[in-house]
Amino acid sequence: MTFKTTRLRDAITFALAVGAAGTGTAFAQTATTPTTSGDTKPAQELGRVEVTGSRIRRAESETSQPIISLNREEIQAQGLTSVGDVIQNLAANGSTLNTTFNNGGDGETRVSLRNLGSNRTLVLVNGRRWVGGTGLGGAVDLNTIPTAAVERIEVLKAGASSIYGSDAIAGVVNVILRTDYQGAEFNGYLGQFDKGDGFRQSYDFTIGTSDDRFSAMFGAGYVKEDPVMAGDREISAEPTHGTGVAFGSSTTPFGRFALCRGTYSASTGCSVPETRPNGTTGQFTYNPGGSGANGFRNFSTATDLYNFAPDNYLLTPQERKSVFGRASVNLTDNVSAFITATYNNRRSEQLLAAMPIVLGSGPGANTQSKQITISQFSMYNPFGAPVSRIQRRAVETGGRSFNQNVDTFGFNGGLEGSFERWNRYFTWDAGMVYGRNDENDTTNGLFNVLALRNALGPSEMRNGVPTCVVAPGGAAIPGCVPLNLLGAPGAITPAMLSYSGFVAHDELSYKMKDYYANITGEIAELPGGMLAFAAGVEKRTESGYDSPDALIASGNTTGNARTPTSGGYSIQEGYVELSVPLLKDVTFAKQLEFDLSSRISDYSNFGQTTNSAFGFKWRPIDELMVRGNWAEGFRGPSILELYQGVADSFPTIADPCSTTFGGRYNILTPEQRARCTAQGVPAGGYDQGNAQIRISVGGNPNLQPETSTTKTLGVVWSPKYVPGAFDVSLDWWRIELRNAITSFSGQDILNRCILQGLSNYCTLFNRNGTGQINDLLSAGLNIGAQNVEGWDLTANYKLPEQSWGKLSFSFDATYQSLNEVDDNNDGIIDDNDNGNNVANYTQNNNQWRIRANMMTRWEKGDFGATWFTRYYSRQEESCPFYYNDYGFGELCNAAVTNAAGAVDPVLSRNYIGATTYHDVSVYWKAPWNAKVTLGVNNVFAKDPPYVFNAFANTFDPQYEVPGRFFYLSYNQKF
Repeated sequence: MTFKTTRLRDAITFALAVGAAGTGTAFAQTATTPTTSGDTKPAQELGRVEVTGSRIRRAESETSQPIISLNREEIQAQGLTSVGDVIQNLAANGSTLNTTFNNGGDGETRVSLRNLGSNRTLVLVNGRRWVGGTGLGGAVDLNTIPTAAVERIEVLKAGASSIYGSDAIAGVVNVILRTDYQGAEFNGYLGQFDKGDGFRQSYDFTIGTSDDRFSAMFGAGYVKEDPVMAGDREISAEPTHGTGVAFGSSTTPFGRFALCRGTYSASTGCSVPETRPNGTTGQFTYNPGGSGANGFRNFSTATDLYNFAPDNYLLTPQERKSVFGRASVNLTDNVSAFITATYNNRRSEQLLAAMPIVLGSGPGANTQSKQITISQFSMYNPFGAPVSRIQRRAVETGGRSFNQNVDTFGFNGGLEGSFERWNRYFTWDAGMVYGRNDENDTTNGLFNVLALRNALGPSEMRNGVPTCVVAPGGAAIPGCVPLNLLGAPGAITPAMLSYSGFVAHDELSYKMKDYYANITGEIAELPGGMLAFAAGVEKRTESGYDSPDALIASGNTTGNARTPTSGGYSIQEGYVELSVPLLKDVTFAKQLEFDLSSRISDYSNFGQTTNSAFGFKWRPIDELMVRGNWAEGFRGPSILELYQGVADSFPTIADPCSTTFGGRYNILTPEQRARCTAQGVPAGGYDQGNAQIRISVGGNPNLQPETSTTKTLGVVWSPKYVPGAFDVSLDWWRIELRNAITSFSGQDILNRCILQGLSNYCTLFNRNGTGQINDLLSAGLNIGAQNVEGWDLTANYKLPEQSWGKLSFSFDATYQSLNEVDDNNDGIIDDNDNGNNVANYTQNNNQWRIRANMMTRWEKGDFGATWFTRYYSRQEESCPFYYNDYGFGELCNAAVTNAAGAVDPVLSRNYIGATTYHDVSVYWKAPWNAKVTLGVNNVFAKDPPYVFNAFANTFDPQYEVPGRFFYLSYNQKF
């Protein structure tokens, strides 16, 4: 192995402390601690905790719903520096943002249980809703939770809107922070890939004190994760692995240009076909070593495409700083006050290849503001005619650098206590949660279109200084520096960049205030035990805004334009929950208990919704429990979905009316070709010019909530005759999502218009005079539906201690048997849809049939070891049909030919192989109260499978970056 640096390679895993016994939250403190000095009554409640998925404090942690929990040791054994990365390793997690997302990422790491979307998984911290991300889409950025403060993670794999409200459709992730810490502790971590890159470091310190009346804890943490460049891994060093530059960019550092020898108009383009310097029709490029008009040659897509891949990050960098603390004090024997506060700062970056300057008739330059030519009177134009097609990649900028600076504040304060009435014991809490995300973004490497118009206009030398002028011999334009786009890389000087370029400054914010009050206790004695209840009220407000740079909002940049977004809403809610124990210790009913809950929510933007749930637990014998749950759920539309301003997006689209970049014009039926012609597409189709087409997306203030129904049924078996401690659970689950907020993709809109002849979709876009897409608008509607179904298998086995030590196994797997999507958006799922899409990969959307984790742990004395195995089952994807246009059909390993012997792009498939990662760590407990851990993640250097429909790289970002990762961690207790 090689190392580019001498930094120590690996890792003190952050202190994600193992918490109190069972699965209680930090809010269970007064229920597990005597509240009356010398009074034995509260001792009856010792061990009663609040379990994720219920507000009733109970003595046992098993509920009618499937829950898994990761304690400190299990988190630490994964050797990761982000709580988000730990949660993304969950078997029930699907595809969502993480730091391997460079193009399209923003430094966030999210969770998407059941692969239903990150905004359909509710994230709690200490049992309370965590503030949403500054993307305003309703999803939580897990990187805003201080990793050093985490004690354990509980995951409810079922809907829970009747308990927690909106967003808990696919499940709930509850991150429990450290509390009541006694002593002091330091953790340090260093890690690095075997390639010598991706260095990570983490340090945190925690100190606390506690007595019968008062407890306080304070901690601070620092994490820094360095990048990995795409060019430093074989799989990502080309736009599509194994194809060289065949799928590179036509916007190159040497440029792609064409001349207009007729009349040029911003609305209609050139009045005659665009030509090269020699008068032939087509485009040309700079020829190194030439000069003047002869320093150019014909542009060739076979040889001149640009390999932009090495200029991108593969793994993006982050730096996080955090402080956190908690304090509680007993005001009386039965009432205590508490406060928990956190602050986290994240600085992150994404780096893309240098900005493409695309103007005039260049692909994507569809707005009037970008209909700019290089004037025939420019001092850098040797042709005597305007350069009307401009495509030039400005590598002189060093690339497009997107930087985020995010401050996240979290506060939870209030009172909690207990009291007795009618010989019954009750606990209560009331308080306020405040969360705020403030983000300031800077983007480098962009260009000001207004400045480009001046800099590419008439210019001449005056007193030895290049000068922009309003017309030949006319007045100078103050401050303007003429721009040379017609030279080799390096022709754009720093002075030119200073005038024509700009740094964008955006500001985003999300704020949440939540006031709550809860009470729980026991009402009456039933044959199976005490009838218990919980009830509460909540008032929450959420608001946010996205204020882009004024130049970006105006659309006068070479980057994506977007207008401001701002909005908010308020919610008032009330809930009640009952635990009804019907039978206990009778034949075939050691326990029979029902759980009922209901919540009414009143939203200021769409009105009321009521959601209820029913669950049961039945133990026919002590060793076996049968459990089931039925729950209604909902998700209110997010601020972004409601109020998003119009924003640019550049997805990869194959226009059916095009003859290039996957266009299907040559195989269209006469009726389909007629639809192209009716829209102004020239006979014979047109050259799309770029695989990415500009579309616009925006919000819809009339959206209604999404609704869902979740069903689970399972068994938990804990046989006493098995030596040691063994338990296994098997749960069936099904989620039916309706009224899903769905935005039509640009590809879908074009296909429905041209291929299917649905005229309503044809009104959503228009074309310019050459046939290219000019504008296309996509906004959300409540028209989607989806059914997902599967099984969860969890097993834990701790063998009896032997002379060779202690051995334990933990296994967690999710099998997805069904994924039905309403493809035709009629609100129902029927035979007109495509059916079961399990194992069918689409862009950045994995559909693994099986995800499984296996953790094996060995301990003896002061030594121990962990082997963590992660399994992703095989998938398949449609073979991108445009590959065959370039002779790369062999990349799809299940090609199907049609009657003419050609590869059928619709039926051909590419199989994405099953992948297994192995992570190993060993530790030693030193005699000076320290612990040293050495680990290797991806110990066998397993490469990710090739995925040709993935965006930006030839593997999906949910898989690991290639290479072994070594880490060393050190823990010191004082």
